[in-house]
Amino acid sequence: MTRSRRPGAGAAARLAPVGGLVLLLLALVVAPAAAKLPDPPQLTARSAAVFEASTGEPLYGEDAGQRGLIASTTKIMTALVAVDELPLDRVCAAADYRPSPLETQIGLRPGERMSVRDLLRALMLPSANDAAEALAVCASGSRAAFIDAMNAKARALRLSGTRFSTPVGLDSPTNYSTAADLARLGIALRRNRFLARTVDLPSAALTTGAFPRTVVNRNGLVQRVGWVNGVKTGHTNAAGYLLVASGTRRGMTFVASVMGTPSESARDSDALALLRWAFRTHRFATPIRSREAFASARLKYRPEDEIALIATRTVRELIRRDQRIRLTVDAPAELQGPLPRNAVVGSVTARLDGRTIATVQLVTRTAVPEVGLLERAGDAIVRPGSLIAIVVVIGGATALLLRRHGARRRRSRADMEAA
Repeated sequence: MTRSRRPGAGAAARLAPVGGLVLLLLALVVAPAAAKLPDPPQLTARSAAVFEASTGEPLYGEDAGQRGLIASTTKIMTALVAVDELPLDRVCAAADYRPSPLETQIGLRPGERMSVRDLLRALMLPSANDAAEALAVCASGSRAAFIDAMNAKARALRLSGTRFSTPVGLDSPTNYSTAADLARLGIALRRNRFLARTVDLPSAALTTGAFPRTVVNRNGLVQRVGWVNGVKTGHTNAAGYLLVASGTRRGMTFVASVMGTPSESARDSDALALLRWAFRTHRFATPIRSREAFASARLKYRPEDEIALIATRTVRELIRRDQRIRLTVDAPAELQGPLPRNAVVGSVTARLDGRTIATVQLVTRTAVPEVGLLERAGDAIVRPGSLIAIVVVIGGATALLLRRHGARRRRSRADMEAA
């Protein structure tokens, strides 16, 4: 039998078994379809992408696989390799790096000693090139070895459109990536707690080194928009303006990347528009929760007792706000003991647009007792059908006895008359 629940009804609503061996439930688990969702924004960027952070699922891309120069967004990978290789409290000597006057730097002198923690803050907030070089040499012993580690990390992250030839990000035809890969890099960085906290800082004080320094985050969205929490800017004349931006609201985090925008304001506007679009059009649904009851079964021979059938795990799915998840419950209407607690007796299946998302086992919340012979007999007696049968049997037996008694009386009378 199939039953439907009102849209928006809690998935924990109790379902009494309704006869037959199997109970099927078809339920709408999300609210009714809302108004038409907005289209993706119009962008100035040459390429762009937006992903959901916890699943790594791409939501939208515009030439997202097109390779291009990436400027200082390169430093996302520099940071990831550095934290793989170096403890935060390690003190590194600054490399003999001689930046051009136009390069961003914090003025490290060759041999100046600074902690990895402070070098990473200098790397990610003001985008200091001298900090990048110091980390590279400290982590791998040489710039070339560090670049090899960057490319190995890119392969491990399956960034097929990415290659590195510098830890800094100065223009090079062999240092490139794609909007999709940059978004994936931003997601990878956010999985490191220290780096995720760092890119969300408006500014930071560097207390190690030859003298105290204060650095400011070049990502203006972190400064101006409360829910934006990263990740990294980039700019050269050839690459244009780039930004990998992340934002968290209502328990969801999205990461957007834009490449080749014509100005800093366009860069910020494009990234913010992508993040806002993602929040407006997507959400997480939790159609199945662990230990939630999706059906109940009667106890055979004791129909007044019911056993709740509960899910064994939680299912959480990213969906568009106009999508609905349907549940189908396959469970028995009746159970016969003995069965232990958590015995598998059924399943609940979640489907989205005809595609199966997950099938979760249903188990008994409590043990199912065995019903004794006397109780079984009692149950058989009190059932309406059984009572009718008993009345019919007793009536038939009584009629037979009366007929036999009458026959004996007639034979006795006949014997007396014959005598």
